[in-house]
Amino acid sequence: MSPKVHKLNLLGKKCPIPVLKISKKIKEINNNDIIEIKTDDPKAENDIEELCKNINIKILNKKKLEYYLYIEIKKQN
Repeated sequence: MSPKVHKLNLLGKKCPIPVLKISKKIKEINNNDIIEIKTDDPKAENDIEELCKNINIKILNKKKLEYYLYIEIKKQN
């Protein structure tokens, strides 16, 4: 089965909401699924990286765009 892509628009959400919503979504999805995240909280980048490191989630892509941060993460087996 090919991985499903889930989108999380967290623009306007401030810490700790982005990490809480990402954690919840990770629990809901299947292994190898991908989450595309948009956030404009300046603290979220470090928080998301730390979350991924702690629970073995792979960061596939990270881009700082003009108004927000875009991150793709993958839930691993």
